[in-house]
Amino acid sequence: MIRFRNVSYRHERGRRAQGRPVLEGITLDIPQGSFHWLTGPSGAGKSSLLRLMHLESLPCEGHAEILGVDVKSAKRRQRAQLRQKIGFIPQDLRLLSELDVFDNIALPLRLAGARFEAIESEIVSILDWLGLGGKKSSLPDQLSGGERQRVAIARALVMRPSLLLADEPTNALAEEQSWQLVDALQALSRSGTTVIVATHNEALLRAVNHPCIALKNGRLAGVAAR
Repeated sequence: MIRFRNVSYRHERGRRAQGRPVLEGITLDIPQGSFHWLTGPSGAGKSSLLRLMHLESLPCEGHAEILGVDVKSAKRRQRAQLRQKIGFIPQDLRLLSELDVFDNIALPLRLAGARFEAIESEIVSILDWLGLGGKKSSLPDQLSGGERQRVAIARALVMRPSLLLADEPTNALAEEQSWQLVDALQALSRSGTTVIVATHNEALLRAVNHPCIALKNGRLAGVAAR
């Protein structure tokens, strides 16, 4: 599913990577259908690693394969097609303020060519499950922080991705909603979706036993069961 060999990454300025590495010498093998936590202190490189896995950035050095594709040698169109198989829940949510809840969730499906009739019931079902059934016509700025977080989660799940990446997805959720989300992500993993969740939530890490990818100062500190 994911194979990194000595991958390093520097922030890009213009078209050139500059400065000290944000990630350095990362070697990882993530099998299909697995669930991994991603941990480390602030500034350790967790968000940068997720952006590499989501193909928002490319490695400066090393070899990276996502879903069997060498991302550095792949054509731009091939990478765009690959990203349609990857769900991503970012910290900044990236909801479009001019679109209502339903259309924010539907956007990736419509970009992939799905018709409204084919996606309406799927989106309504996800909204009901996340407690947003009465919010589908609301704009993002009419929602609470937790509600906006759940919209971003729904948008990632609706694509039924082969790989799901989540950057601190429980931050704005109530405790019960956090556990519901983790239960859903584990069910996705059992069905074959590979799930990687960055978190600082020690209660989740203690209670939900999955392998943990630990980063420190941009380097891999270990991959171990908890």
